[in-house]
Amino acid sequence: MTSQGGFRHAAAGEGGLKFHWCSPLDSGQQKASEKYATGQLDFDGIVDFAKEADELGVDSLLMGISYHMPDPLPMIGALVRETKNVKFILAYRPGLLSPTLFAQVVNTVSWMSDGRIALNLVAGISPVEQGYYGDFLKHDERYARSNEFLEILHRFWRGEKSVSFTGEHYRIEDAQLGLGYKGEGRPVIYLSGASEVAQKTAIEYGDCWLRYGDTPEGIARVTEPLLAQDTRVGIRMHVLSRDTREQALAELAEMMRDPDEDHKAWVKDFVGKSDSAAVQSSFDLADTAEGDWLSPMLYSGAVAYRGGPALCVVGSHQEVADYLYRYKAAGVSEFIFSGWPTRDEMRNFYTRVLPLVREHERNA
Repeated sequence: MTSQGGFRHAAAGEGGLKFHWCSPLDSGQQKASEKYATGQLDFDGIVDFAKEADELGVDSLLMGISYHMPDPLPMIGALVRETKNVKFILAYRPGLLSPTLFAQVVNTVSWMSDGRIALNLVAGISPVEQGYYGDFLKHDERYARSNEFLEILHRFWRGEKSVSFTGEHYRIEDAQLGLGYKGEGRPVIYLSGASEVAQKTAIEYGDCWLRYGDTPEGIARVTEPLLAQDTRVGIRMHVLSRDTREQALAELAEMMRDPDEDHKAWVKDFVGKSDSAAVQSSFDLADTAEGDWLSPMLYSGAVAYRGGPALCVVGSHQEVADYLYRYKAAGVSEFIFSGWPTRDEMRNFYTRVLPLVREHERNA
């Protein structure tokens, strides 16, 4: 497929790795070590970003959720009308909307977009932030609620005409929806989290367990139970590639120059109050790195400023492609990437790195 701008996207064959990208909360952060841009919404910039992602052949854009971000739901409703092929992964938290209303919203977007919506359900990572929304459940209780939420959603998407449910967190009676999911299917469901209870939820109700990055060897140690239950594994990371490794390292050094130490302190405080196993384990992993490198290809220095997703694969285009392909043997089938600045890195990845990954797959 060739985009309107002349870019050529190397499509995934049967069993090929899937590569998604994270949509920015504005038109894009410029550096790894600066504070988040908040207090305004550059929606025109996001529209342009989504249109280029569409032209590049990006599989899906993750639309994240947090109190400091604009809400992803109305943005997806607008973006599906501005694009043709790219899908949107809606990150949302059980507890914000009733399962009936949530299914109604997702079904509506499926018709607006011709089914270009997937879900990333997140139980929550911060008791403080959950409290902003009036939610005071503890970690495992949030997953118990997520299970009930997903049970009800699956019943709607299996085509049940009248759904009644009584649980600890939800009670609905004879619930009906006049508009089902387009095509009588359901969205792909990604479940996030590193805890054992998160993995169980992913196995029972999800299609893909989504976690923060690690080395291929580290990922391989935890994928077997998921793969044995036919649950795919995806990882959320950053990527930085250039024509040569020396250029990539020079670019990385520039990204980390003059870091915002106040922001680093804010992140440390946020993590200290988090009860998320995924968040805590990502910082613990970064602490084990020698000189901010978990491997010669995996840089951890930005985690202190950006959290778990900021673990970054760095190298030449060929080195990055080779390293990413190693994750396939570790059981990974999907990636959600970001970069600095994220739009430039998205263009770079899909035009320079992805064709090299596809070459690996053709030669396998």
